[in-house]
Amino acid sequence: MKEKLEEISKQGLQKIDNIKSIEELQDLRKELMGKKSPLSEVLKTLGTLNPDMKKEVGMKATEIKNTFSLKLDEKEEELIAAKSVVDEPIDLTLPGIKPEEGVLHPITQMCYDLNDAFLSLGFEVYNEDDISSEKYAFDNLNFAPDHPARQSMDTFWIEGTEDKLGNERLCLRPHLTGGSVRYLLEHGAPARFVYPGRVYRNETTDARHERAFFQYEALIVDKDISFSSGVVMIQTIFEKVFGRKINVRMREGFFPFTEPGYEIDMECLVCTGKGCRVCNHNGWIEVMPGGVIHPNVLKSANLDPEVWTGFYINIGLDRLVMMRYGVDDVRLFHSADLRFLEQFK
Repeated sequence: MKEKLEEISKQGLQKIDNIKSIEELQDLRKELMGKKSPLSEVLKTLGTLNPDMKKEVGMKATEIKNTFSLKLDEKEEELIAAKSVVDEPIDLTLPGIKPEEGVLHPITQMCYDLNDAFLSLGFEVYNEDDISSEKYAFDNLNFAPDHPARQSMDTFWIEGTEDKLGNERLCLRPHLTGGSVRYLLEHGAPARFVYPGRVYRNETTDARHERAFFQYEALIVDKDISFSSGVVMIQTIFEKVFGRKINVRMREGFFPFTEPGYEIDMECLVCTGKGCRVCNHNGWIEVMPGGVIHPNVLKSANLDPEVWTGFYINIGLDRLVMMRYGVDDVRLFHSADLRFLEQFK
């Protein structure tokens, strides 16, 4: 039996030395170490040997198997190295293969563009966590206790906290506005800052709505902020983002955290104001609410509403991206479909 093992070892090592290609090596690996290899056949007979011979043959067979494995790996590295050597001269003037380049997602790019625009106006960029609480998402913002936005049909509450109140009742933030009070409590007034981020709503998706989408909120707080200052800020941002003047209109709207509040629309750039499914065929699309900060919100931030005032805008970032590129369905931006996203390279 030992002589047979020596012969298997000798022949196997000789075959390894004679290998000329990776393909031959893979075939030989199976031949020397596979289930039907001579070495495997020897191992199958161990049960018929006496204990001493069984131990000796088993150790020798394992040694040969390990040697084959090591030599095969060394030969593979040798063949790969030899294959990488170019025998013929290389023409360095030939064009190469252009590597694939990634780019920012169009929503991310829009966020950065808005950051640049607001930074140029002296604003600070602020961020907070995606998980908020009833206190910051609703209580601090003057939402009534029975406001429908507090219901699970509108807001995603964190399991295990649904029956709690205030800071202990957690949710995925339904809007960014709670971050305004958090910032003012940390930094005080005067203040001018923006805070971009993703928000979450339990609602039906369509061409203009998603369950998880991006907002971009801005707030100025000072002792003497006029309404016209807010309007100028809106027009300036649109011009910086789109590179030209954009038609804007403001309609009265109710928001618990503003007094007075406004719905701010821009001319639909998908249809250039003619009417399409994005703008509900009326030529205008709502892109942000806005208005003067409510006195109760200032009180939540420990600020005296008799001294301080401010102006909010909350940009629907996804819709603004739709307008920039003329895309008629917001869901495409969140689809992770490279066929759609590659066009923004």
